[in-house]
Formats: sequence, C-alpha cells, structure tokens
Amino acid sequence: MRLIAVGTRMPAWVSEAFREYARRLPGPYRLELTEVEPARWIKGADGARLKREEGERLLRCVPRAALLVALDVAGRLRSSEALARDLSGWLADGRPLVFAIGGAEGLAPECLASASELWSLSPLTLPHALARVVVAEQLYRAYSRLTGQPYHRGTA
Repeated sequence: MRLIAVGTRMPAWVSEAFREYARRLPGPYRLELTEVEPARWIKGADGARLKREEGERLLRCVPRAALLVALDVAGRLRSSEALARDLSGWLADGRPLVFAIGGAEGLAPECLASASELWSLSPLTLPHALARVVVAEQLYRAYSRLTGQPYHRGTA
C-alpha cells in the first residue's frame, strides 16, 4: 500500500507517528509514503492552479492500474469495521493500492475522477499532516481487525 500526500516538510511528530503505524504493518499490508512537493503559493495565487499542479504531481506517482482511494471531505464516511472490510476487498483485487491526500486546496478534480473510491475521514476539516497519521492508524486498526490482533477492540 502507498500513501501519496502533498507536502514535504512535516513536523517531527507527524513523521514519527506515521512511521510508527507504518512499521506495524507487515507484508501485503506494508504502507509506504510518497511525498509530493506542494505548488508554490504566491500572493493572489489561483487555488485552481495550485490544485491542478499538485494533482499532476500526485497522479505521476500513482502506479499504472492502481486502485486509487482519494481522501476527500465529500467521500464516504467509513467506520473502522467498514474500512477493514473494504481494505480486505481492495487488497484482494490484486492491484497496487494507493491512498491520496491533497494539499491545502484539496485534491484536483482529475485526482478525484481517477479514484476508484472516495474516503472521508471526518466532516471536520483536518490538517493535512494529521490526516496522514489518521490514515496510517486506521489502516493499522483495519489490519489488526482482519488478522485478529488485539489492537482493535471495537464492536464485532
């Protein structure tokens, strides 16, 4: 699995937390991070241009024939249990599994159109750095549920 995220200068706590959850994911559940340089913001910058540039960079990192899950507020809210079921299906599909987090302006329409799935972490607006950590933690929680590990203690 790969998380492609716009942003390259994350606070140490973000990098440490992401690494910790990614380290816990073995074998077919292994999670790698690809960071994409954000578009250069200048005074009076056009948000659509920023999204377009970042979207082009992001899509260049998506392997051919990958199953792309885009993180977007308009996406489907999933419980941890539903994410585990979906993750099992996505991995069974046999294609590279890629999750995408956009920059401050969100994901470009081209990224959303290329996605097989849209996933919303919350109706709240989250800092993009925190979204990385939440994605990694929820993927670890899904893995724990699927493999019978004690980490996930939610409902059955």
